[in-house]
Amino acid sequence: MNQFALITGASKGIGRSIAISLAKRKFNLLLVARSAPELNALKLELSSQYNVSVEVFALDLSVHGAAKRVTEWCTDNAFPVSALVNNAGFGVWGKFESLSIDEQLNMLQLNVTALTELTYYMLPILRQNQQGYVLNVSSTAAYQAVPTLAMYAASKSYVLSFSRAIRYELKDSSISVTCISPGPVGTGFAERAGLSVINDIAEKFNMDADVVAEIAVKAMLNRKAEVIPGFTNIISAYANRVLPKSLIEKITAGIYKIK
Repeated sequence: MNQFALITGASKGIGRSIAISLAKRKFNLLLVARSAPELNALKLELSSQYNVSVEVFALDLSVHGAAKRVTEWCTDNAFPVSALVNNAGFGVWGKFESLSIDEQLNMLQLNVTALTELTYYMLPILRQNQQGYVLNVSSTAAYQAVPTLAMYAASKSYVLSFSRAIRYELKDSSISVTCISPGPVGTGFAERAGLSVINDIAEKFNMDADVVAEIAVKAMLNRKAEVIPGFTNIISAYANRVLPKSLIEKITAGIYKIK
């Protein structure tokens, strides 16, 4: 297989695990993340272990114009990209008015704008393949409003809705769009978001990043629309659809309460 998969947020967590899962399937890889040392270490590991071609681009995707730079990197090098994995993202925890608006807008730039721009710019490249794939990484937070994670949950709701909408628009094309919405995963997300309040909960319900990645890749290759890994997370998402929103918001506010 000479096709490439482009993965954002690839240096750690779910992105790193997705890169490994795709390398096992002999996808060549284009890895994008902020940390050049981590990317280069992963490049050496995957290229030697799985005998695939790995190229890296160290870039902060939250910077304006970054998505276009990634696309130009792909076109300038004529990489035959058949899969786009929009994994890069982060969250910030706290009351909306108490958090830095700049940090929250930076989160939206990465979680929403960069993902949207990169998808837009990469679709013509994906169309050049007999089969193209888009895999967007959302969250179980997409299924309800989450007090103290207000903008993060809203950004992931966008990812889910956007994914399903463009999937329908592309239904008669060679491109399939899949959205995976994991619950807690042992990736360091909670630490970056400042979510020490849920450490005990996370230890009980965290899924392994490798398990989530394998579920995500299988869903993408099977052209599934939407997948929620983990039975508990599936039940939780279903409850969010049938229970009153006010009740769900009260429950989530209790879980993520600032002490």
